[in-house]
Amino acid sequence: MSEGSKGQVWTGWIISGLVILFLLMDAVMKFVKPAPVVEACAKLSLPLELITPIGAVLLVCTLLYAVPRTALLGAVLLTGYLGGAVSIHLRAGSPLWSEALFPVYLGVLMWLGLELRDARLRGLVA
Repeated sequence: MSEGSKGQVWTGWIISGLVILFLLMDAVMKFVKPAPVVEACAKLSLPLELITPIGAVLLVCTLLYAVPRTALLGAVLLTGYLGGAVSIHLRAGSPLWSEALFPVYLGVLMWLGLELRDARLRGLVA
């Protein structure tokens, strides 16, 4: 199993860090509920009372992804979460390439970051 170069591992942590920061910000916004979040909920036909539980799920999954020991579990759970986001956007008729597939782009970055920073995962994939 290859440990990977320092540059590869650092690149993985940078990519993962950006994904983690974005998801943490998204989770916090679901608790704070500023006007753009409330408007997005209305556009996506999501009841406002579901936003806090959705934010809690996102927060837990993101924290699991951020901790190296539980990162793989977090990535699997976040993949399901992001798949649900794609489904909601498609059902609401969001623009495909910019909004509906954004969770897919984020998921690709999430897995790329994990693959670059985790030698165990590289061993499974190789």
